Amino acid sequence: MKVMLLPEITSLEQNQSPLSFEDMPKPEIGDGEVLLRVTRCGVCHTELDEIEGRVRPAHLPVILGHQVVGVIDEGENKGQRVGVAWIASACGHCRHCREGNENLCSEFKATGRDINGGYAEYMKVRADFMHPIPDELSDSEAAPLLCAGAVGYRALRLCNLKDGQSLGLMGFGGSNHIVLKTAKYKYPNSKIFVFSRNADEREFALSLGAVWAGAIDESPPEEMNAVIDTTPVWLPITEALKHLNPGGRVVVNAIRKIDADKKVLLDLDYSSQMWMEKEIKSIANVTRKDVREFLQLAAEADIKPEYQEYDLKDANQALTELTQGKIRGSKVLKISE
Repeated sequence: MKVMLLPEITSLEQNQSPLSFEDMPKPEIGDGEVLLRVTRCGVCHTELDEIEGRVRPAHLPVILGHQVVGVIDEGENKGQRVGVAWIASACGHCRHCREGNENLCSEFKATGRDINGGYAEYMKVRADFMHPIPDELSDSEAAPLLCAGAVGYRALRLCNLKDGQSLGLMGFGGSNHIVLKTAKYKYPNSKIFVFSRNADEREFALSLGAVWAGAIDESPPEEMNAVIDTTPVWLPITEALKHLNPGGRVVVNAIRKIDADKKVLLDLDYSSQMWMEKEIKSIANVTRKDVREFLQLAAEADIKPEYQEYDLKDANQALTELTQGKIRGSKVLKISE
């Protein structure tokens, strides 16, 4: 099978072709596993973190990709169209798993990090960690929903937003453009403010229904009840706190935070940014429930991502464009029909 393989940790500033196009044997499945013929795989910002070592793969070389749509080629329910998300497995018996918070399990394994992912023509997956794809969604529409959509859905739930309360979105890439569509459906009377360093992204947000769009350090027309941050740096969090209502919450939808000099920095003024019971809450991964609920909601509400398609062999181009901020919606690898 053809794959795009990450052989080593590297700097994307110095290496714009971190993945190599290779031939590998098809995976052999074991008990409880199925073999997928991959049709699409979304490209996620987390893959940049994996390539540069901020999120360390369990082994190298590794096949990245955790927004996978495919058809079962071997195993139970052969021929079924399914998706695979970031959560590849969890222990199933710890307190977190028993409470439905398998995303917090200490034995959590991630697709494309701890197991080989979907930048490939075939992959194997645990049958109990795959998700049926609703008929209303095409393969390319479904792929970004498996991570960008599902983790955005989790972030939106953790905002504790009520209809009519205002929502801010820091960054406007693969996840937050789906969050905007979801929020407009769930909270039709809420105002949505978008912050982005990229003028094209701000224009895109307005076209999708944001009432205001500005730069990261601009002031919105009014204070916000909640903000979802999807950026890789700290500044948007400190800016969001300045414009948060008392009792408001900033939900951070990112695995790692860095600044331009690669140092982690968070400089808060307590009286102006944290006083009045303001909160910062992080998101850790997703659960199977998040993925399945959101896929169903997306199908029912006709929530579909904007996306650009690339051939598998052009994965490096898609990743390079992510690093350069050339983002309009989601990026999807087209691997087969």
